[in-house]
Formats: sequence, structure tokens, C-alpha cells
Amino acid sequence: MSKTLIIGASGQIGKLTTQLLLEHQHPVVALVRDKSKLDDLNSDYLTIVEQDLENDFSDAMHGCDHIIFAAGSGGNTGADKTLLIDLWAATKAINYAKEHAAKHFTMVSSIGADDPDAIQSDLKPYLVAKHMADRHLINSGLNYTIVRPGSLTNENASKLISTERPKDRDKAIISRENVAHVLFTIATEQGSNRCIFEVFDGDKPIKAAIK
Repeated sequence: MSKTLIIGASGQIGKLTTQLLLEHQHPVVALVRDKSKLDDLNSDYLTIVEQDLENDFSDAMHGCDHIIFAAGSGGNTGADKTLLIDLWAATKAINYAKEHAAKHFTMVSSIGADDPDAIQSDLKPYLVAKHMADRHLINSGLNYTIVRPGSLTNENASKLISTERPKDRDKAIISRENVAHVLFTIATEQGSNRCIFEVFDGDKPIKAAIK
């Protein structure tokens, strides 16, 4: 069975995705800075690697077929951490994955990362970082999927999504649980290669929407 490395496994989306994979007895390597944040997870299918993304974390890639980059600097940090985590750590992860011949790399990006200049807000440094990390992945030669969620909510998973951006900006949202289910589907189906799509709460089952 293939093994999935989740970078940022203690974050909200990363942890939800880790839980889904473990529930389905899918081997997971969880890369975190503080392993105590996963103390509530207990599974024979889980390996926890404690490393700082600002340092060398290439060893975590060993034996992993699928890489999910779900790490983020967080909304309470400055542009320095955005640069170091959302851009530089993501770039390093892509390079490490290529060195270890990973079969697939999934990047959790963001709506707006396609054109950061189109959005004039405090989020622009974050979107620029995501844009550049996405471009590095596209040019890496790896099989990849880039997922660009809309604004995130804490609603329960409906498992129904859309990949078409709503005309109403207020409806361009998606629950974190739905994003986790999208990532789970990509990791277990292995059917999407070299594709980019936005995701929002919608009315289509996940497998049908991202096919």
C-alpha cells in the first residue's frame, strides 16, 4: 500500500486529512514541528516525524509515494514567515519530493493564487508566495495536483463541492472538512495528475467534481 506524507499534519486541514487516511488504514507519515499536537491520534498506520520546516526535512520523504503540502504560516504571522513557510518550505518540499522520486505531490494553495495582482488586500504577500510555490511545482516535472480552496469555514463536511467559482463572492467558501475530504480522495484515488482546480462548497460528490 502507498504511503502518504502530510506536511503540516498538525494544522486544521492537515490533521483532518491525517485522520481520514488513518480511519481507512492508509499509512501516513505526519510531519510536524511539535508532535504533542498529535497526541490524540493513535494508530499503527501513523508515523510522526518532528522537524522544523525552516530546516532540512528531506528525510521525511523516504518511502512516501504521495506528498501533501498542507502547511501554512498562519494568519497571525508576518510576511517573513509567509516567505519562509508558504514559499520557501513549499519549494524545498517539491525539490525533496523530486529527489525521492515521489509519485504525486498535492499542494494546498488558495483561491487568488493564480493572479495575486487581482486582489488588493493584506493577503497579497500570502497569495504571491502561493503563486510562486505553485509555479515551482508546475515546472518541477512531478505529477501534481494543486487545490485552491475558497475562504475556509468550520462547518461540517457535506462531501459536496464545486470546482466552479461562484459569481457571488460571499459564496466562494468551503469547509475545512470538505477540503480534507478532497485531499483524501486525491491521495487514495491517484487519478488526478498535473491539474489545478479551485474548490468550494457545492452540490456535486467529490469524486465526480474533481474527475
